[in-house]
Amino acid sequence: MQHLLFVMLGGAAGAGARHLTGRAASGLLGPTFPWGTLVVNLLGGFAMGALVAWLGARTSGSNEALRYLLGVGVLGGFTTFSAFSLDAVQMLERGDHGLALAYILASVVGSIAALFAGLQLSRAFA
Repeated sequence: MQHLLFVMLGGAAGAGARHLTGRAASGLLGPTFPWGTLVVNLLGGFAMGALVAWLGARTSGSNEALRYLLGVGVLGGFTTFSAFSLDAVQMLERGDHGLALAYILASVVGSIAALFAGLQLSRAFA
């Protein structure tokens, strides 16, 4: 139950940071391209890499709580792309290149296809 609380608290902070970052990026760079989403995804990927390295270098027992609060919570609320990126890199580092490529393609193409299907289905019943 404690882990759930960490995820919820971190998720609220991450979602707020995502909103503010997205608005700032769109305000600075303009609304003609999804700059906010791109900036959030790039920052989230960088932050996930830094967090994993930092947690890996720590030897204290508080890593699990920090992983839930910061990794799953804050970065999960900020962008799920960071978790996707971590999964893909872990597969690549294990040498599972084919599996990583399949995961990347299934995630990106599959998510776009699923969104399109949801739009079409919802529009058909609207």
